[in-house]
Amino acid sequence: MVALTTDGLLLVDKPAGCTSHDVVDRCRRAFGQRKVGHAGTLDPDATGVLLVGLGKVTRLLRWLSGLGKHYTGEVVLGVATTTLDAGGEVTGTWDMSGVSLEEARAAAARLTGEISQVPPMVSALKVGGRRLHELARQGVEVERSPRTVTVARFDVEFAGAGDNGPVLAVDVECSSGTYVRSLAADLGALLGGGAHLRNLRRLAVGPFLVDSAVRLEVLEAPKTPEAPGEPPARRPGALSQYVRSPVEALPGMARAVVGGDLAAAVVHGKVLSREVLEASSSGSTSSSGSLSAASVVPAAGAGPVSAAGAGPVSAGGAGPVSAAGAGPVSAAGAGPWAVVDEAGELLAVYELYGSATQGDWAKPAVVLVTEAPRGR
Repeated sequence: MVALTTDGLLLVDKPAGCTSHDVVDRCRRAFGQRKVGHAGTLDPDATGVLLVGLGKVTRLLRWLSGLGKHYTGEVVLGVATTTLDAGGEVTGTWDMSGVSLEEARAAAARLTGEISQVPPMVSALKVGGRRLHELARQGVEVERSPRTVTVARFDVEFAGAGDNGPVLAVDVECSSGTYVRSLAADLGALLGGGAHLRNLRRLAVGPFLVDSAVRLEVLEAPKTPEAPGEPPARRPGALSQYVRSPVEALPGMARAVVGGDLAAAVVHGKVLSREVLEASSSGSTSSSGSLSAASVVPAAGAGPVSAAGAGPVSAGGAGPVSAAGAGPVSAAGAGPWAVVDEAGELLAVYELYGSATQGDWAKPAVVLVTEAPRGR
């Protein structure tokens, strides 16, 4: 029996004490398939939402890794560590018991907006082909270039008293690539001492909320096979209730709905005119799905794609498709476009190519369906 492959997006509520790669391995075992990946590392001691791609959706993760993040955590004032969090060795202590909430909030305000941040040595960032945390474990420290990140919100409240000063509850909304542990250390330095981060939890990645995530133990719970000898983890639909469809994995991307000849051109990876995709996104198209030859760049050595009719370029279906609970849809004119058929299945993702003066054409960055949709 051929094992079924699940294609979709899984929101996992990662527990503390395991790496993001550990989560991927456990999902591989739960779903009985090798093609699994994640859309952004979450620290081993941190908890919260981790986006996991299954099957073909692993090819879409690059559009998810840049989404903004929302975290909560605690900053312990008066104690600095080697890893900037509770898992490291103490490198210094200060008496910061006199720090007031007003002073802490003022310091946090200085770390809000567009700021420059040096990645910590314990991060997963690669320098010279090696991950920084691997070098750190060997006692090697290398030069790291500062990066510009955006902290949209850095709220601070008192959470209690520590041995050397207050413990602050923090709520942070930031751009991808922001290190919250570095924010904690910088906050301590601005207050005249040191600090480290603990109890980090990621509440959201873009529009994907931890409240909708599934715990690993739920995925790994024993299942009863539907037939004798059938592996439970490979049962059709056994875990489908937790998996979002490929099109739901791209909630902020403009949708272009296609049908007929145009759908066939998409699944064969044809380069399309920008006009076609914009029209398909606006809902201003007819339902015939006919395609003019001037709207498609033919493959090398191939003749032009003929059209069923001589009228304007058209795509089947009505207006743009939106995923339930999705975030705002991007401007169709700029791309990229999630190209779906009339039934809502994601066929491909198209992006503009060429220079600014030649940006009238779009090519497929990813084609998920390689056989033209049949009438449904």
